[in-house]
Formats: sequence, structure tokens, C-alpha cells
Amino acid sequence: MTEVVAALIWDENRFMACQRPAHKARELLWEFVGGKVEPGETKEEALIRECREELGVTVAVEDIFMEVDHVYPDLTVHLTLFNARIAEGVPQKFEHNDIKWITTKEIDDFAFCPADEEILKRLKAER
Repeated sequence: MTEVVAALIWDENRFMACQRPAHKARELLWEFVGGKVEPGETKEEALIRECREELGVTVAVEDIFMEVDHVYPDLTVHLTLFNARIAEGVPQKFEHNDIKWITTKEIDDFAFCPADEEILKRLKAER
């Protein structure tokens, strides 16, 4: 199982959604920013590194919002979604096709990665 981390970053009543690039698996689907945990890293360290690499920002990692296991045809992931906030920098599209700030009411307008479905249901129910 592959350990994956992601960030739930809010700007008032909107959260950050990132569109995967066309050349990667699950191309052009939407997701939370993040990635794989490398050997020797804590989950928090991995999330800070991924946000720096993908968005050019430094995040402050807070508590865990939710954990999900998902089986894709090519890999099985254990996704840990952390609440996080941007401590420094302005998000840039270093790896993603697009970045949007969306409300929970707009979730159904975006095609998210299947691993995010349970998380999105909880977000819609809570907000």
C-alpha cells in the first residue's frame, strides 16, 4: 500500500482543488494537493515538501481531517488528508493543469479522483 498525503486548504468558505496534469495517471481529474510519502519522511514532512514542489508555498500542517483507503487499477493508496493553511507564498501551477478555490456546493461541478469521494461527501455534509 502506498502512503499518500494531501492538504485541505481553506480560504474562508472555499477550499483549494488542483487539476492533475494531462500526462499523469487520472489525467485532468481534480484532487487535493499532495503526493506520496518518501522513505524516512513523516507524513507532515511529505506534505510540506509536496506543497512546496507543486505549488511553491509553505504550508502549516494541522490536524488530520480524514483517512481513506482506495484501490486503483495501478495502485492501492492510504490517503491521509490534513487540514493545512498557507503560511508563506502564493500558489502557482508548477505541476497542476489548473488550481481553483471552490465551495462545497460546487463539488459536483468537478470530476475528482475516486479516492477523494468519501472526503467530498463529508465536506458536503459538514458545510
